[in-house]
Amino acid sequence: MISFDPLARGVQRVTAQALGPYQTAVVRIGFAATWLLFLLRELPHRRELYGPDGPWSWDMARQLISANDAFTALMWSDGRLWFESVYFLAIVSSALLLVGWRTRTMSVLFMIGVLSLQNRSIFMGDGGDNVIHLMAIYLVFTRCGQVWSLDARRAARARAPQYDHGDDGGLDDSHAVDDDRHADGGARVGGGDRVGPALWWVLGLALSVVTFLGELSWFWLLLFWGMWVAHGLWWAAVRRAPDGEARVLLDVVANLAHNAALLVIMVEACLIYATAGWYKIQGSRWQDGTAVYYPLQLDYFSPWPELADLLTSHGVLVMLVTYGTVAVQVAFPFTLFNRRVKNVLLAVMIFEHAVIAVVLGLPFFSLAMIAADAVFLPTSFLRRLGGWVARTRTRLLARVPRLSRAEVPQGPPGEEQPRDAAEHARVGFGA
Repeated sequence: MISFDPLARGVQRVTAQALGPYQTAVVRIGFAATWLLFLLRELPHRRELYGPDGPWSWDMARQLISANDAFTALMWSDGRLWFESVYFLAIVSSALLLVGWRTRTMSVLFMIGVLSLQNRSIFMGDGGDNVIHLMAIYLVFTRCGQVWSLDARRAARARAPQYDHGDDGGLDDSHAVDDDRHADGGARVGGGDRVGPALWWVLGLALSVVTFLGELSWFWLLLFWGMWVAHGLWWAAVRRAPDGEARVLLDVVANLAHNAALLVIMVEACLIYATAGWYKIQGSRWQDGTAVYYPLQLDYFSPWPELADLLTSHGVLVMLVTYGTVAVQVAFPFTLFNRRVKNVLLAVMIFEHAVIAVVLGLPFFSLAMIAADAVFLPTSFLRRLGGWVARTRTRLLARVPRLSRAEVPQGPPGEEQPRDAAEHARVGFGA
């Protein structure tokens, strides 16, 4: 007789909990920080890259987008003020997503900012921009504010109003793996969250105007209106019946969407490395072990010519790096079932991207890839990292004048950090 117990346990696991809260949080922080730093660095050149002063004119972009139906808010107007508004929105949404303020809403605005700028001038990006493009879409469907966010801190306060957490910046909340009951638009029963509903109404009004003007295709209309309605239903369920069947059903749907998006992010990262590795194998320069030599001889990829010359002067080193890069990229997807080997190769790839950022002068490409790699980091490591950051911040705050150590909250005594189901997973999440 066939036993359905394993299947039932698997279904219960993916519907009852949003897996990998620490992994999705670090992916959120990584991509939001990467895009924010890029926008700030290119602030003086924004009009040449994506705006009215660029070589890719508004009319040319309009013709291309009319053919491929790509989404970009910059096609709604060719005015300079509108461009500045969209660019400013991209910066603000990235910063707010980074700190985890109203993460459900900010993830949507973050996606709008990324797609609007990148689809406006598609020839300005590189591989890192493509990764940001995809991850911005995937993050919309994740519950990426469960930990290390202002949403999680607000939810912890709502669950325990008698405890004053203090102004800790919202980043020391590893003890508050939140079920999003009160986060991003939800209000504690009997409480008053005015910001969430106000933000929801403002965005609904803006979406109504865009719909009336006919600027969105049917696909994007259904997507944006669907998310707007879903956020409203979530708030209503939390407000009126936090323990009712509607609330439970919304939790199940949200957990399924989160876990599916998390799986897609992991598969996407594996595909990036697998395709890159197998394409490299077909190249003659990668086969003879000299491929790494050539980009280091280009001025565009040599911000430090002396360092590039030093590396390329050792033929054996160039050969080892060339073959090692291919081997790691091809092998990584197959190591996910062995957590120790996976963790070693993951550390090697992160180190490799850090070297690329310095030696080849590609910091944002490397940051994007490191942020994608972070989805495979062990939960135990991320918890230790969060604890180290929290302790460091506490020490810094204790040194601020007129702020004693007694004033810095350490968390309620005896409170236990909840166990994450993903902590025990062998593939991708294993410690």
